This record gives sequence, C-alpha cells and structure tokens, in this order.
Amino acid sequence: MRENFQASLKVTLAYEGGWSDHPKDPGGATMKGITLATYRRYFPSANKTQLRNISTENVAKIYRQDFWQAVNGDTLEAGVDLATFDAAVNSGPGRAKSWLRASVGGPAHQTVKRLCAKRLGFVQSLKIWSTFGRGWGARIAAIEAKGVAWALAHAAPATTVKAKLADEQQAATRIAKTARTSGGTAGAATAGGGGDVLVNPHHAEQLAGWVIGGLLVAGAIVAIVLISRSVIHRQRAAAYAAEADAMGVL
Repeated sequence: MRENFQASLKVTLAYEGGWSDHPKDPGGATMKGITLATYRRYFPSANKTQLRNISTENVAKIYRQDFWQAVNGDTLEAGVDLATFDAAVNSGPGRAKSWLRASVGGPAHQTVKRLCAKRLGFVQSLKIWSTFGRGWGARIAAIEAKGVAWALAHAAPATTVKAKLADEQQAATRIAKTARTSGGTAGAATAGGGGDVLVNPHHAEQLAGWVIGGLLVAGAIVAIVLISRSVIHRQRAAAYAAEADAMGVL
C-alpha cells in the first residue's frame, strides 16, 4: 500500500542498522542497508566515507526507487508489502517478487507466512548462514509476525488480531518443543556410538564400517536440522508474542 512505505522503511531500517563493512558480507561496505555499489549508481564518485554520511532523504529515495517501487509496493496488500519489501532489501527485488508470486493465494496473512518461509529457506541454503543465520532468522521471524499483524489489522478488529497472534505464537512454540525433543533424541543416539536408533546393535558387526559411519553422520545431520528448526520456531514464537504484547490490553 502506498501509505505503508514510510512505516515499512522504518521497520526495515531498524534491522539494517548503521555502518557495516564485514569481510564475510558479500555486499561489502553498507550503510543502513545501502551498499557502496548501490550508492554509486546515484553518486558515481562516492567513497565509503560519503556512504557512511548518507542523508535521510537519500536513504528514503534509494529505498523507494530500488526496492519499494521495484516490487510494486504501492499495489500490495498491507503486511504483504512489508514482507516483500524487506525481502527485496536483503535478497534483491527479483527474488522477492519470485517468492511473492509463489506465495499468493488466500488471505493476505497467509501470503506473508508463505513468503517468509521461502525467504528463510533461501538464506538457510547460503554458505554464510553459519555466520549470520541467527540474526537473519530473528529478522525474518519478526517481519513475518509484523506482516501478519498488519494484514489482519486491515481486515479484522484488534481483539481478533491479538487472538490470532497468540494462536500463531502457541503453534510455533509447539513445533519448537517437538523439534528440540526429536533433535535431542537423534543426537543422543548418534553420540552413543552404537547408533541405537539408527543401527540394530545385534547386526552392526555384519555391516561394513563405512555404512555405519554414514548412518551415524546422517543421524548427526538429522539432529542438527531438528535443533535448527527448534531455534527458528522459538524465534517465530517470540516475534508473535512481541507483536501481541505491543497491542497492549484490549
């Protein structure tokens, strides 16, 4: 929605932060989410110092043109606009629009959830997930929760919105607990060396060593995936709880 640009920008900038020049960040030098390469499209001779001192007006101008307009933010439903815009800032407008096209269908808040899930799946596939994953996961969870809240608020009374946010929190909490328990079980079986869950100990001596090793590695991978899933859903639960709390007592 056209009127949501400034609100969406405020949300996104809170996660983009200030100056960053992390050696493992493929974007390189970045100020408020704007890379030096992007800034130089507007100011060709700009250096890092000039980027670091970018004006508020130029920040809004670049975000509107390069990201909001690129995903047709003015035409998107409330909540969907925020989720698509924030995804565009992190992963590019092309990917954001692709995720949106694959997520559209049904109520707007469901579109938000599907889009954020696709975005999360993409960043988890990146090699630098181990470095930035926890922060990315928390950000995507927060954008999902806020996007859902905006979408619901556009079509339902506040009491209904808060109740739905609480439902989402409880669902995410249940998934997190189940994943954590399953991950701990798989991890314990693997760490035990005998692979109780993965290999029948009475038959283990009949299997080649490389087979046993492969199964144990597979068990460890399963444990890691489940534990990671638990963390992601704990982040989602916390994000939905924060959105519900922000609504106060109704």
